Amino acid sequence: MTNEFERRHGFPPGTNEVRPASRDDQTAARTLAQAGLIPADLVTFYDSIGAVTWADVGNGYFLDPPSDVLLRLQEYGAADAGADHKVAIGSNGGGLSYIAGPEGSIHRTRTGSLDEPELDKVADNLRQFLELLEGSLTRFIADGEPGSL
Repeated sequence: MTNEFERRHGFPPGTNEVRPASRDDQTAARTLAQAGLIPADLVTFYDSIGAVTWADVGNGYFLDPPSDVLLRLQEYGAADAGADHKVAIGSNGGGLSYIAGPEGSIHRTRTGSLDEPELDKVADNLRQFLELLEGSLTRFIADGEPGSL
């Protein structure tokens, strides 16, 4: 993606990486797991992947490091989504957040607020969400449009 980026867009690419997990990431993920608010597949993900930063794919796609997820949870608590509490795990770079429910589904907020957010379900589980992210990257490389994730 970054090889042709500057020629296609007229400016150099920013940070676009999938960062391996550090020991601190793994520790934070275990702490999140003990709180029981994130799904098991996200804990497994954070055991290998520390963060995803695709700043140049559309407005950007970001899966936050578990230490940021944990800090946000400690400072602000879980997002109150009716009968369920969900944890913000990233954003789309356009002001909307991705949040995970304890059962594993991934949702996107309709507004930038995490206080009583209105949500749209984007994936049944983390695997499906990651496949959607991969599809967005593939589309962006092909035609410069990331889609609507």
